[in-house]
Amino acid sequence: GFAVYALAGKIYGSVTENGKPVAKGVKIDVTCGTNSYPAETDEYGAFNLFAMTQGKCTLKVAYQGQNPSIEINSFERPTQYDLILEKNSGGQYSLKRK
Repeated sequence: GFAVYALAGKIYGSVTENGKPVAKGVKIDVTCGTNSYPAETDEYGAFNLFAMTQGKCTLKVAYQGQNPSIEINSFERPTQYDLILEKNSGGQYSLKRK
């Protein structure tokens, strides 16, 4: 119900690679303990979701057959994470905050 959402942490932001937004439909998954909160990017590379669990969480992006992740925090208030996908010389992606 509504009460649950009032306490929920809204996590939103964008995912870019080489300064350009990723395509629509890139799967984002935020895991907080045993709870998982999925989302997908829109045509602007943006996403938003509500994480019911507060504290340390892992945000994972499913991209080009890889799943780079970054540790984030879920709070009561909305938190923005603008993320950059970087590929190293070995072809491995990593995520960092803008």
